[in-house]
Amino acid sequence: MDRLDNTIRPYAWGSTTAIPQLLGVGPTGEPQAEMWMGAHPGAPSRTDRGTLVELIAAAPERELGAAAVAKFGPGLPFLLKILAAGAPLSLQVHPNLAQAREGYEDEERRGIPVDAPHRNYKDANHKPELICALTEFDGLCGFREPAQAADLLAGLGVDSLKPYVDLLHAHPEDAALREVLTAVLSADREEMAHTVTAAAAACARLGGEYAPYADIAHHYPGDPGVIAAMLLNHVRLQPGEALFLGAGVPHAYLNGLGVEIMANSDNVLRCGLTPKHVDVPELLRIVRFQPSDPGVLRPEASPDGEELYETPIDEFRLSRYVLPEGGAAHDLTRETPQILLCTAGHVQAGDQDLNPGQSVFVPAGEKAEVSGSGTVFRATVVA
Repeated sequence: MDRLDNTIRPYAWGSTTAIPQLLGVGPTGEPQAEMWMGAHPGAPSRTDRGTLVELIAAAPERELGAAAVAKFGPGLPFLLKILAAGAPLSLQVHPNLAQAREGYEDEERRGIPVDAPHRNYKDANHKPELICALTEFDGLCGFREPAQAADLLAGLGVDSLKPYVDLLHAHPEDAALREVLTAVLSADREEMAHTVTAAAAACARLGGEYAPYADIAHHYPGDPGVIAAMLLNHVRLQPGEALFLGAGVPHAYLNGLGVEIMANSDNVLRCGLTPKHVDVPELLRIVRFQPSDPGVLRPEASPDGEELYETPIDEFRLSRYVLPEGGAAHDLTRETPQILLCTAGHVQAGDQDLNPGQSVFVPAGEKAEVSGSGTVFRATVVA
């Protein structure tokens, strides 16, 4: 197995302290948002044998296994991250596989450079993802019932929100949500900024269930995404709990530290809470306008100690082992590629000693045994 040297991405929303605290090092004073583990070309993990991209390209079946290559092609299908949100991320949604392929091919035909700021589709893949909390973790996930969203908006006592409240009461669920999100994102920016300012002041005054939206507005003053965010469910994960985010489900992470895993894609359609490009017509084509429960996941434990986070896709499979002091070693050998990540305590993975934040890549079929006292996450695929 190969110890991974991983890149930390300094996005502006990142926490300045959470990742350094996990790693046991001093903060730099700069935001540290995501640590990437995998073979994404934007920041591939490094090993003594070269980057993970180079290792896999040189011998895909040896590194990934014949079954994974046959099912997903000669690349690692997932990207594993440690994510540390110190401020809200953009409100966003991801396409399904057919939409991603169609959108990518269309933008390729139109000659839009992949790095263009108005490009929506950076690749032809979908991006289902799972976030598992390491600390208390706040996020937004999926639409509220329209009546609940109407009550939340009405409770602010802001006159310019009344038309949205009326729309939420007047139409069937999917039509109401579509009309209101469309109206919010298409409104005159100056008028909407006044509405957001008034709503933010009311949220700060009322507190309670409004407090998360006051914080969002503090970071994104005047942004229409503040009102759009109030259409979504607020959820607070406790350590060990997770959210699965499928295609078309609007979501945003607000604050906290977690382990995130996703299909190896960078396709994002943004709804707001960002200075980046927002393509309203394409966004409205992708969003699933259906109320939904956030569906908090808790891991299912098996007799061998593996705790699995069940998801409906095959590009990634995330589980964890909580290893007690003096417990028996666990054999994790598998005919698919794996990344093992320590998040607490001290763990031995094969001949590698892992402290929190350290990880290894295990090629398909290679002997993988873990022991020690701590927590280790296991990322692999279903092939």
